[in-house]
Amino acid sequence: MPLSYKARRRWSLIILVIGLPVYAVLAVNLVAILPALPKFLEFIMYVILGTAWAFPLKFVFQGIGQADPDAE
Repeated sequence: MPLSYKARRRWSLIILVIGLPVYAVLAVNLVAILPALPKFLEFIMYVILGTAWAFPLKFVFQGIGQADPDAE
């Protein structure tokens, strides 16, 4: 069952306000736990972790900036 437009708007707000900061803290802690890496590899890890959160949640954010398709 696909999410309605209103549900996707609510979930996207919750994800961006609560989930993304929590994910950022976890990602920074994950990189800090690893042994000392060259700066370039550390940068690559941050880029990968910084974009990886969006792919599983792509369906939630699709069409959020547009008008409500269910409204008349």
